[in-house]
Amino acid sequence: MFKRLILVLALVALSAVALSFTVVAQDAVQLGPITQRVIDRGELICGANASGLAGFAVVNDAGEWEGFDVDVCRAVAAAVLGDATKVTFRPLEAGERQAAIQSEEIDIMSRNTTWTLSRDATWGSTFAPTTFYDGQGIMVTVASGAATIEELEGATVCVQSGTTTELNLADAFSQRNISYSPQVFADAAATWDAYLQGRCDAFTTDKSGLLAYKSQAPDPSQHLILDITLSKEPLGPLTPQSDPQFADIVAWTVFGLIQAEEYGITSANIDEFLTSEVPEIQRFLGQGENAIGSLFGIANDFMVPVIRQVGNYGEIYDRNLGPDTPFNLPRGVNGLWTNGGLLYAPPFR
Repeated sequence: MFKRLILVLALVALSAVALSFTVVAQDAVQLGPITQRVIDRGELICGANASGLAGFAVVNDAGEWEGFDVDVCRAVAAAVLGDATKVTFRPLEAGERQAAIQSEEIDIMSRNTTWTLSRDATWGSTFAPTTFYDGQGIMVTVASGAATIEELEGATVCVQSGTTTELNLADAFSQRNISYSPQVFADAAATWDAYLQGRCDAFTTDKSGLLAYKSQAPDPSQHLILDITLSKEPLGPLTPQSDPQFADIVAWTVFGLIQAEEYGITSANIDEFLTSEVPEIQRFLGQGENAIGSLFGIANDFMVPVIRQVGNYGEIYDRNLGPDTPFNLPRGVNGLWTNGGLLYAPPFR
């Protein structure tokens, strides 16, 4: 009986030791290599659109980057460093994206990049949740008289190389047995300029891009975006595969932007929510004893500076693409799931 008692006590002691090691391990999260580099450097390096894309990534008259994709990077900087301004933007043409990710020249890319199987498998990248659901379209001049893709038989189409756009264009015309001549250019600016100069009958890219370029045309009313969508283009940020922890931080920052809009938490009212007694709000904002960000090695309340400095998803969308911008782009599928859209965040718990 005495031996049995000693054995039971020993097992209890071992369990207590094991539990203590588990708690210590959770409290001392090992930072991933990219997360550590960002913290040591004191800034995030973000790959952005070199040619500029109105509404998504442009350099304004004050020399500052702004746009929907830009704000996503600023949100990640706020999550990791507590300061949304601690970002250096690295301009990238479409053909430079894979090398920039594989070489880890950048920490994150937020550059109207479509999530595809081949990129997921061969770029050495981890795609974050989709931030903008798009689809490829076609723009023509009103003078051309074309109103459907079938009426582009024998047309010359301006398209950028090194993109899903080029492949989707070939598929769409092939499936419909429509002959066409692609005019391929290395960067987006050259592709658009060629179309404006009349070197092509049509111009194709993501529909969000078509809206952006049309708004910059000398006379936007002279250009028509055809009522057809050639593809699915889920756009979002991506990171090198070498740091799953950093990829998780990016993913949950994106989810946080979506969740904040669902809760109605904005940059203007976030202080009111910090004293909320609703448990799920407290967990989401990392208040009290809730372990949220610390599971990734960052501050538990990482979403607080994100929302306060950058806003929620809806604020980002409206600021760059909404009713008070030249685009006035309806949310559509980019609305919350509660409004019939595709944006949905897993639970913060």
